[in-house]
Amino acid sequence: MRKERLIVPVIVVVAVAWAVAQTIASLMFERELARAIRDLQARGELSIWRSETDQGWLTSTGVIHVAPLFGNGWHLDITYRARHGLLSTRMDGYLQQHLERTGQARVEVARTPPAWEARYHPLSGTFDGALELSPLVLRQEDRTLSLHGARLTVQGEFGDWKLRALLNSARLDDGNTTLEAGPVTLESRYAYIDGAYHFTQRDLLKINGLRWRSPSLELDADELVLHSRTELDEQELRVRAELALGEVMSAGQVLMEGRVAGELSRINADAVRSLLTHLKAEAARGRTDVTSRDLLSLLAPDIRALMRDSPRLDLLGVDLDSPMLGLSLAGEGALIFDGRDLDELEPEALVDRGGRRAWLERLDGDFLWHDLPAVVALWLGLPLDTDDLQVDVVRGKVRINGRPLPPLSERLP
Repeated sequence: MRKERLIVPVIVVVAVAWAVAQTIASLMFERELARAIRDLQARGELSIWRSETDQGWLTSTGVIHVAPLFGNGWHLDITYRARHGLLSTRMDGYLQQHLERTGQARVEVARTPPAWEARYHPLSGTFDGALELSPLVLRQEDRTLSLHGARLTVQGEFGDWKLRALLNSARLDDGNTTLEAGPVTLESRYAYIDGAYHFTQRDLLKINGLRWRSPSLELDADELVLHSRTELDEQELRVRAELALGEVMSAGQVLMEGRVAGELSRINADAVRSLLTHLKAEAARGRTDVTSRDLLSLLAPDIRALMRDSPRLDLLGVDLDSPMLGLSLAGEGALIFDGRDLDELEPEALVDRGGRRAWLERLDGDFLWHDLPAVVALWLGLPLDTDDLQVDVVRGKVRINGRPLPPLSERLP
């Protein structure tokens, strides 16, 4: 009899524990989802928000909207349904892209909304998701973009995300010009602290096979590889990238191969964060009558602040070779912006060719071309036995081996 009396309390305790666990799982999922959206918003690259949310202790549903910060060229809806469990939350949904009219043309998408699925583990705080994209076609007037199957996976946890994307092939047709690429892979890792105040992003893009066809030119490349690393810390924003070119063929000959590496640094970090904050505030107002000049004028203090540490562009290494043309380019250099007396500069003047002159006059730098080919020396009017080419930029004006660069028309045959 005593055992029978214990059955009801035990069932009640188990039911209450299960309900509490379900509620905690639902709350943890909602907290992490809200935090992830907030951190993506902090990047300042996209406008992201939610609607139609319905949080339950068994299931949660809603729609996540993604759009460009400015303009209305496209809008992506990510519909989700989350089924909460004690050890994991299963998620699924679909993507729906809305493309607005561009001029008199309309972009047509011939496909059904792609489905996605994911799993969130509350105990470890990790997330695993996958998206399979069936072939689709985008059309605009006589332009056609065809994507032939893609898969995207996302893994990670708060503060550390990994993304891998595989595109089997892509083809762009524009009149009698065609560009084909594939397969294409992208591997990306994004690590950050709360609010994206500091972050590091590493990207590796590989294009295996690239074909360009037009009436005047045919190109075939076997592989293009782009490595990039973007860092925002307490002092600066730095972007470093390296592009490696496999053999680029034309008319059965190697037109170009080699690598180029560079780094952009000394972009003031506080100014970057302030600029992103003001951009998001301006985008939230939803104004459609803001011109480029108006926006530059509004953001003028932040733009000047971006340049106050004298940003620097370094060509860390250029090593290109063209057996077809009998030319090679090997060298390195740097370009520096003078960040003094920035109040003299007007960012809104950048929209005009004449107004950009004042900004160009702030540039100083140099580039050294080793083992200068004789044909280039001849083209520039230098002695044929010139070993190295020194390119100097002084207050925005280019000098070649100490002499002003002649107008382009004087160097053409």
